[in-house]
Amino acid sequence: MALVRFYKNLTPFKRVLIALFLGITCGIIVGEPAGKLEFIGNAYIRLLQMTVLPYILVSIIGGLGHLDGYMAGRIGMKALRVILIVWLAVMLTLTLLPLAYPDWETSGFFSTSLVTEPAKFNFVDLYIPSNIFASLANTIVPAVVLFSLLMGISLINVKEKESLIQLTKSLGDTLMGVASFVAKLAPIGIFAISVSAAGTLEPEDLGRLQVFLWVYLVAAALLALVFLPLILHWATPFNYRQILSVAGEAAITALATGTVLVVLPMIIERSKEMLKEKEMDSDETYSTVDVIVPTAYSFPSTGTLLGLGFILFSAWYVGSPLSIYQYPSFIVMGALTAFGSMAVAIPFMLDFFGLPADQFQLYLLGSVVTARVATALAALHGFVVTLLVASAVIRLLNWSRLFQAIAAHLGITFVVMILMGQALTYLIPYEYEGSKSFESMRLLEKSQPVKRVKEFAPLSESDQARQRLKVILERDVLRIGYFSNTLPYAFRNNKAELVGLDMEIINELAKDLGVKIEYVHIKRRGQEDKMLQDGRIDIAVGGNSITPSGAKTAVYSSPYMVNTAGVVVLDKFRDEYQSLDMIEDRQTLTLAVPDIAYYLRVAKEYFPNAEIVPLKNTREYFKGKVKADALLYSVEIGSAWCILYPKYTALVPHGLKFKVPIAFKLPKKEYDWVFYINNWLELKKDGGFLDRSYHYWIMGHNPKEKEPRWSVLRNVFGWDI
Repeated sequence: MALVRFYKNLTPFKRVLIALFLGITCGIIVGEPAGKLEFIGNAYIRLLQMTVLPYILVSIIGGLGHLDGYMAGRIGMKALRVILIVWLAVMLTLTLLPLAYPDWETSGFFSTSLVTEPAKFNFVDLYIPSNIFASLANTIVPAVVLFSLLMGISLINVKEKESLIQLTKSLGDTLMGVASFVAKLAPIGIFAISVSAAGTLEPEDLGRLQVFLWVYLVAAALLALVFLPLILHWATPFNYRQILSVAGEAAITALATGTVLVVLPMIIERSKEMLKEKEMDSDETYSTVDVIVPTAYSFPSTGTLLGLGFILFSAWYVGSPLSIYQYPSFIVMGALTAFGSMAVAIPFMLDFFGLPADQFQLYLLGSVVTARVATALAALHGFVVTLLVASAVIRLLNWSRLFQAIAAHLGITFVVMILMGQALTYLIPYEYEGSKSFESMRLLEKSQPVKRVKEFAPLSESDQARQRLKVILERDVLRIGYFSNTLPYAFRNNKAELVGLDMEIINELAKDLGVKIEYVHIKRRGQEDKMLQDGRIDIAVGGNSITPSGAKTAVYSSPYMVNTAGVVVLDKFRDEYQSLDMIEDRQTLTLAVPDIAYYLRVAKEYFPNAEIVPLKNTREYFKGKVKADALLYSVEIGSAWCILYPKYTALVPHGLKFKVPIAFKLPKKEYDWVFYINNWLELKKDGGFLDRSYHYWIMGHNPKEKEPRWSVLRNVFGWDI
């Protein structure tokens, strides 16, 4: 009973903090089994999202609709101008946040997002709903907002609107009641999310989350102490100290209670007092305060917009930061999706920019801190916007000084973010281990007996006349020829084992044939054809691409995957290679291309003005021994090389659409052997083996159960749950 009384006496904020602490603690103690509680966290997220869009609909319609025509006309344009300028300034502030992210070397395996066409920005579909119910059902926030704005504006001129206004108010109150009930479940939801995250996230993931929190808090301080009070101080008669002293009370109250709603009356009252003190009190300014405060509550605030910085963090976190050409979409889409709560806006924006949906779990983990700060910022935002609009209505807002204040704020933020980036780089321990992990990869399946041979002898004339499959079975050995620098298809790991996608497939083939494996290194391209024909090797591996010239001298198996052409460049230059048009606009371009006639011809077709440099050894490009601006290469292969050389990145420029099938090279006229290999590949494709191998070697997904993450119960007490 004492525990129940203690819990009831806690404030909601303290309950959430305790739930967060208990969740993290339990996750560390229990370990990965705690991840089974993830479904409770997902249910809580859905409850949070449930009422958001309906509330947007009724609150905007009711907020605008209760205005009369004269007041709306007098105040509307001034308010719209002020709000849009403030929004733009905040969104521009967000674009500076990536400057603070540590300059850590990071790279990853190939991702299908590299070759998937990005979602096209369709203004009509996103903003103009043909069916508002479909927009509500599919969480298309911009369309819902536009519909609500048009309905609210139209409602202004409706004569008998009181009943509808009252209905929207009642619906809004009802939805707020549902939201209040869900808020009471916050300790349960936050506990489930935090225990699941702490039990399954690797320490590196949690280490990176602190980057987001530090950058968020510094950005919030700049917005609260520089941006919002500065624009009001420079552009209106109000002074800096007065703004912070009066608005501080509301901000602290909002921070403690976790909602702006409770301080709306305080904002109205204090705003009128400040107007009176500066002799700016009039019917017009008082009416402005009465209208703007409740109406602005339905619109995105500075605190709400700041949460969108998580999208930029998420892109950096997964090693694929947004390019400068994506920033306009980020600014426009971010401001519109912010009409909803972050529970809706963040998943929508993650999906829009092709970022992993599970990043939302990280956002929620940090939201215990960020949500309170956002609420305090929202209260301060309400003060500033209200007084800016009131000043504009009576022509006491200096627009030029307003823009000067914004410019000063952006300049200060730019400097602070650069300094913070340097500080976080050195203060937060980080070591890139991608290359070590890649070089330590081993075959998924138990290896057949393998032997390296310096040189094979050709088959005798009598054996060359026999069917190759029979020779292999009688010899009890499958002879393999492989090329250097063909990762991730065939390469030697840190244990000197020959591994890779092709070797995974060959190992499975040898297992099904019941034979051993012997392999030899092929020193240069072209040698394999004669070696296949005279029987020194039975199959050539190493990501062989099917080309017209290659098909003249050897036989290819059925393709077991397809490579996509792209470019590999230094990461700092990635924005310059986003499309073929951008590449063609370059005054000079030196392009390294694998020294294969077919590829050299294709390179000339796509890049007619480029200087083509034939590349014999891939590693020479990454070591800087070949002077070229970019490497035209398969992004599947290029991504693997970038793991070893993380200063480089692989990408597919928009407009470059060229694919090459990958297969094994086999001897000509050995129809039984070729027929067997093709049927065997089809069997392994249907059985899922090729798919598992592809996901492991190309995409880095290990289908094997990895070693459970460290936990107190398992590693200290030796208990397996």
